[in-house]
Amino acid sequence: MVRFDFIKNSKFYFAISLSLIALAFIFTAVFGVKLDIEFKGGTIVKYSYSGEISSDEFDANAEKILGQSVDVTQGEDFTTHKKTIQISLVSENGLTADKQFELTKSLKETYSSNELELVSSSDVNPSSGRDFFNKCLVAVAAASLLIILYIAWRFKRISGWSAGVMAVVALLHDILMVYATFVIFRIPINANFMAVVLTILGYSINDTIVIYDRIRENKKIMPKTTSVRELVNVSINQSLTRSINTSLCTVMSTLVVSVIALIFGVESILSFSFPMTIGIISGAYSSICIAGPLWVLWKERKPSKSK
Repeated sequence: MVRFDFIKNSKFYFAISLSLIALAFIFTAVFGVKLDIEFKGGTIVKYSYSGEISSDEFDANAEKILGQSVDVTQGEDFTTHKKTIQISLVSENGLTADKQFELTKSLKETYSSNELELVSSSDVNPSSGRDFFNKCLVAVAAASLLIILYIAWRFKRISGWSAGVMAVVALLHDILMVYATFVIFRIPINANFMAVVLTILGYSINDTIVIYDRIRENKKIMPKTTSVRELVNVSINQSLTRSINTSLCTVMSTLVVSVIALIFGVESILSFSFPMTIGIISGAYSSICIAGPLWVLWKERKPSKSK
């Protein structure tokens, strides 16, 4: 039984997606993209300390000394078990030795009771980050091609190549949603961005393949006079509960991780788990509301023998 007419409302779903993508590009044009130090270059200075230090206060003091914005991250040295605090300065020229000496001296005076000590200082070359980013783009392109070829072979009874193309379009939609999350919430684009993208590629396509598999099975048992619109609509509805339950369980897990990371201020984990949550939601949405309806539009505009 068809509970929801996804094909009839496809234009509404497409409008929602296009609006969110447009919003992401508007944010990019107005506010720009916030790049992490590994993609823009700069200097990372790490200190050890005792007692308690407010990261916000430390951030403000470091910015006052350096005269520019910095990112401050707290942690713990697994070898010495001492508390650490790290300053990341995004700059093409890095931090000069004189400026670093001035920074360390001023911070030691400010936090004299915390036994602040310089642990390490290193300059970050942006070329390594760009190389990593380019390699990941190649991986995404190769994965997309393999997905099209796999779906074309596995679902050849339902004109699999076109189904594969629409599945990849849905995956690109999910990648743009992840990008929108980073841009709108001002999360720096870093290695976590590519990690989320590559993870979503594998997770989201699984949901789409389940729906395609249902379409293939229904094509065998439903009357030959059944339109492709009805075939896909029935198949999506039959897979709906499974898709929602699977995605909901995963989203609950990533949400818990995000909340804990937010409470304890672990930004490195939060910048992965939160976009991952949005990506999973987008993956479920695109599998149900984008891939199938897009494929129907293609089949109706270009009739074939498999229709």
